[in-house]
Amino acid sequence: MLLTLPNGVRKSNNINKEQIMASKDRVLRLKEETKNKILDVSLKIVKEDGWQALSIRKIADAIDYSVPVVYDYFENKEAILFEISMDGFRLLQEKLEAVVKKYENPEEQIKALANAYWNFAFKNKEYYQLMYGLGMPCCGAGKMKPELNAFNDLVYDAIQMVISKKKSKSEDACFKTHAFWSVIHGLISIMIMRTSDITSTMNKKVMDDTVAAFIKNL
Repeated sequence: MLLTLPNGVRKSNNINKEQIMASKDRVLRLKEETKNKILDVSLKIVKEDGWQALSIRKIADAIDYSVPVVYDYFENKEAILFEISMDGFRLLQEKLEAVVKKYENPEEQIKALANAYWNFAFKNKEYYQLMYGLGMPCCGAGKMKPELNAFNDLVYDAIQMVISKKKSKSEDACFKTHAFWSVIHGLISIMIMRTSDITSTMNKKVMDDTVAAFIKNL
């Protein structure tokens, strides 16, 4: 014989399920908040004391948690560095995609991308140093992430459009894209690692002239 449970019991069961789901959602939200808190305080420590000063102990002390709690979220310091580097690449990608949308002319897109990349590097030095391993080990685990190639991909597309317009050799686009990034990254690296003896205006002028010459010769 099938027994029909009273409506009140069914409602109680439904309430319990909702409470369990709400509790799980709350736990997940708190875990995400704690993870972000660890990343935020890590970046804060770096901005104040440099990348070499970062340690799990410092992070734990800064958020008033025990060291094991930090290890519950990240296997080691390198895992924290990787997460922060990916935040940097995502932030850079957003800025690059935003400037590309402002211009239809591919030559103007190339100039805008170079300027956006340059400005990002100097407004976010800590991110840039970590992303490209300037003065510290590079987070190589992220090499296959699509965010890493955002600049090259967008520049490549613009170069292809210019080459197509000029009817130049399309097979040169990949080489030219790499050469373009190498020059800009090289100038930025020099500035970041040797700020005391090279003026920013000189380096920016070199970049502007290089970009203009590069576009002219496509």
